Amino acid sequence: MNSSAVQLRMTLSDVAALAKVQRPVVSMWRTRSAHGPAPFPQALAVERGLEVFDADEVAAWLEATGRGNNAEASGDAAAFAVRAGVGRDNRNVFDAVTALLALRAVTGTPLTGRDRDSLLDAADESDPDDAFLYSEIEALADGLESTAEYAERLIDSAYSVPAAFETLLADRFRSGIREHADTALTEAATHLVASAALALALSLESEPVFVDPTPGGSDLLLGIVRAAGDGLPITALTPDGDDASARLVRRRLAAHGIDSQLLKMQAGGTFDVHGPAVHLAQYPSPGEPGMDAGGILAAIESIVMQMDDSQRAVIIAPASTLCDGALTASAGAHRSELLRSGRVRAIVRLPQGLLRRKPREAQCLWVLGPSFAEVDIADRWTMVADLTAARLTPDVVHDLVSDVVASMGSGATVRAHSFRFARLVPTRHLLASRGSLVELPSRGGAGEAAAGAEAALRIEELQELLMKYDGSVPAAVSVLAQSGGRLAPATVQELLSAGTLRYIKGNRLDPADLSARERTRVIGTAELLDEEATKPRSISILDFAAKYPSGRLTEPGDVVFCTSPRPAAMVDAEGGAVVVFPARVLRIDAGDPGGLVPAVLAADINSLPPQDKAWRQWRLRRTPYRQRRPLEVALAELQHEQDLTRQRLQQLDELATLILDGVAGGSLTLTDPTSTATTEGTR
Repeated sequence: MNSSAVQLRMTLSDVAALAKVQRPVVSMWRTRSAHGPAPFPQALAVERGLEVFDADEVAAWLEATGRGNNAEASGDAAAFAVRAGVGRDNRNVFDAVTALLALRAVTGTPLTGRDRDSLLDAADESDPDDAFLYSEIEALADGLESTAEYAERLIDSAYSVPAAFETLLADRFRSGIREHADTALTEAATHLVASAALALALSLESEPVFVDPTPGGSDLLLGIVRAAGDGLPITALTPDGDDASARLVRRRLAAHGIDSQLLKMQAGGTFDVHGPAVHLAQYPSPGEPGMDAGGILAAIESIVMQMDDSQRAVIIAPASTLCDGALTASAGAHRSELLRSGRVRAIVRLPQGLLRRKPREAQCLWVLGPSFAEVDIADRWTMVADLTAARLTPDVVHDLVSDVVASMGSGATVRAHSFRFARLVPTRHLLASRGSLVELPSRGGAGEAAAGAEAALRIEELQELLMKYDGSVPAAVSVLAQSGGRLAPATVQELLSAGTLRYIKGNRLDPADLSARERTRVIGTAELLDEEATKPRSISILDFAAKYPSGRLTEPGDVVFCTSPRPAAMVDAEGGAVVVFPARVLRIDAGDPGGLVPAVLAADINSLPPQDKAWRQWRLRRTPYRQRRPLEVALAELQHEQDLTRQRLQQLDELATLILDGVAGGSLTLTDPTSTATTEGTR
């Protein structure tokens, strides 16, 4: 092979990946070898602000000097490099390379040693209808032979055609297909969707086809292939469009040897699939990365409308569209119509971090299945789960998939299953909800009354015990059990949107401005996490006003909170403190508190699991208006008693220390009043 005809280029970051070292190590090699007998290869050019090097020269240098941790650097170089011209500035070359890889998979014969006409003949024979690769190969007027050599070398370096194809897609920015980069899911998300879809497929009576109706989508189908291994033959249906994203999907499936067929799409994105099928869809999709909530719900409706009871669907999309509140009126009505169809069997809110380009955007899973049309809509139910604070570990995925599969069954089947994450909610409650669909509904009827009665009895017992200790009862209030009448919890975001809460950022202060001698208190993460052990910090109010003119002080009743390393909060009852970032403030509107009580808000935050850092989605309990003031009074009394108890404990600790040190040091002698009195009486 004439390697000079296939010049591969790599950046210093690519060199580090090839050599299996950290990026700074390569810079050190380059600097130290500059004046030695074997200097690091010279840069070929500067592309988009980055120096690029000849990959063959770099591999030869690594082999000659013994640097790095990859003994196979020469053979692996192509997998970490890119051919000159394959980048964001030349989509045609990228398309041609992927087409040649698909051709190699279809024909099973090497691409090297063949001229242009031979390659075009092979492409025409493999793709007579020009459905996925012929046009891409034909469009490369110059350098087709050298591009074929590069594709073959990429296969040798990656050890297989599928791996070579995935190498090109792995760095989606460099490959110039921005739409794929914008919608790429993490491996954990792809594995979850694929595992759920595969489990649903195995639960059907006959072998289904897997359908991805989204334009340009193929990651989920590839996830099915990886999850299934060699145990299940995969037949895929993808849209019949002739745009670049649709053709790339078909080339990718061909490279992996997947039996794929065309799904005829009709006007408006509708389609028909007959017989057992499992649909997989991610929205927004690579072919339509700019889809809004209305477009996503319309696309899901196309799936729902053509489904029968022998079909299933697993859909992943932004939680803001599928399960969160604050939708527009039209989008909310559209979502309700989909829920009313009875096909939405499970709704699972997933954690943040599953979308590579938008790690702060939470995703949601909808699982569609049989509608149980014979069941009255008032009696229908939907499985919901909130995994916002969970990590998608293998055990979590396994148990969640088990819950999802169980949700497909009838009422009797579902009641027999022991759910780990999910719970059953009457669909009518979801239709009536204006907030999150995965919000835990209030317990009504006998269950709530029983819980209240138990709490009331325990309160009376504790008050009697405290009366025995010192003759007083802190917060001597009378409580009664009741059912119903409570306000539903709401997320921080919902309360912010309603104006009930205000969010105030913490102040960024120079640590040199803090001291322990000034009078203005400072509250930061240290105070929130370990309030008693932290040395008091303060700042001069004059310095604060002069150096930080836009800074703010707290007001009485502000809730100061942080999210890292774990959620923590405290109520600043006094006000007038300086909050230091990353600590922040939630301020309840005095005119319209919306049922919020500072102490309850802080308690809700402190009870959250350590990994739950999505503070805008935290659910806060609310208190009815008539109970707000009595609750504040009772909590204030209890806080006073707790302070007195802490003071008493400190005094007891000091007393014990003085006695121990005095007697052990010989400066004090303990006397027994009983023995002294007896001795005096016998004299």
